[in-house]
Amino acid sequence: MATIALDGLVKRYGKTPVVHGIDLHVKDGEFVVLVGPSGCGKSTTLRMIAGLEDISGGTVSIDGHVVNEFEPKDRNIAMVFQNYAIYPHMSVGQNIGFGLYTSKLSETDKKKRIAETAQMLGLEALLDRRPAQLSGGQRQRVAIGRAMVRNPVAFLFDEPLSNLDAQLRAQMRIEIKKLHQRLGTTIVFVTHDQVEAMTMADRIVVMRDGHILQVGTPMELYDNPTDIFTARFIGSPTMNLLPATIRDEGGARTAILKSGRLSLPVPADAAVSHGADVLVGVRPHDLVVDEAEAGQTFVLTGEVSVVEPLGAETLVHLDLGGTPAIATAPGRAIPRAGDSVTVRAPAGSLYLFDAKTERALCRM
Repeated sequence: MATIALDGLVKRYGKTPVVHGIDLHVKDGEFVVLVGPSGCGKSTTLRMIAGLEDISGGTVSIDGHVVNEFEPKDRNIAMVFQNYAIYPHMSVGQNIGFGLYTSKLSETDKKKRIAETAQMLGLEALLDRRPAQLSGGQRQRVAIGRAMVRNPVAFLFDEPLSNLDAQLRAQMRIEIKKLHQRLGTTIVFVTHDQVEAMTMADRIVVMRDGHILQVGTPMELYDNPTDIFTARFIGSPTMNLLPATIRDEGGARTAILKSGRLSLPVPADAAVSHGADVLVGVRPHDLVVDEAEAGQTFVLTGEVSVVEPLGAETLVHLDLGGTPAIATAPGRAIPRAGDSVTVRAPAGSLYLFDAKTERALCRM
C-alpha cells in the first residue's frame, strides 16, 4: 500500500493547459474517485500518476518519493483500462500472469500466484478459456487480475465499467469495493458516473476544466456542496435550481422566488446583498408532492408535465411558474400529466447559491 501526493500538478499540450496546478493527497489504503464530465482532466491526471503522460509542472509522489522521472514499470502501480486491454490470443491464465513474465519468481510461484488471484476473482474455472469466450464482466475481472497479480502498491482505474451494461456495472461496483475491503490497497478510480463515485469512494474529487472544485466524502459533497456545479453533479436526479432575488425589508432578509413569488427567510449572516440574483436549490428527494403541512418552509403549486414511475417512488417533472423542476411522489400515488399539484420541502433542505459566482451561500 502507498500514499499518493499531487502537488501543483500541471499538464499542457503545447501552450494549452488542461490540468491547472492541482493538489491532492491520497492516504494509504484509501479509495479515491476522480469524477467530472468528459474533458475535465481526470483521465489525464490518472495517466500522469501512472507515468503514461509527461508532467508539465508540479510533482507526483508515491510513498513520499517524487516519481516524475520514473518509468511506469518502476512506479509499482497497476492500471486497469476502460477497454480491458487483454490479449485475445492468450488464455485467461496467461493474461493474468502476463505481468509476471519478466519477474524473477519461479514457475511454481508464478502458477501459485495466478491461481490465488483467479480464485479471489472467481475465475478459477475459466483459466483455460480465451477472452472471446467470456462475458464483459469476466473480461473486466481478468484485467483486474492481471493488475493484482503483481502485488502493486496502488491501483489506478480509468473508467473500467463504462463498457458494461447497467446490471453488470452495478455488480462490478460491488466486486471492486469488496476487493478493496479485502486487499486494503490504495485505489484512484476515474469515472464520469456520479453513482459510481457515490457508491464506491471513501472520498470524491470533483473536477471541472482541469481544476479541483471540491474534495470530500460522498455525503459531505451531497449535503454541503460548495458550488452549483458540484451540487448538480452529485446526486441523482440533479438538484433543482429556482431563480430568486434578495430583498432586505424592515430588517428581514428574504429570497423572493421568481416562480410563485414565494418569500423565503435568509440567514442574516449570509454573504449576499439586497437586489442580488440568487438560485434556491432543492433536491428532488426533498421536494415531495403532497398536501402542504403547517410549518413547511417551502410550499409551491405547479403543473405536472411528465411522470417517471420507479416502483417505490415516482419522479414528477413540474412546471413551477415557468421554471422546470423535479419532485418525488411516494408509493403508488402517481399524479398525471396536466395535474396541478402542491410540492413541499422541509426546513433545512434548501440551498442558496450566488447566481453570478455560482458559490454556495448558506442552507435554509
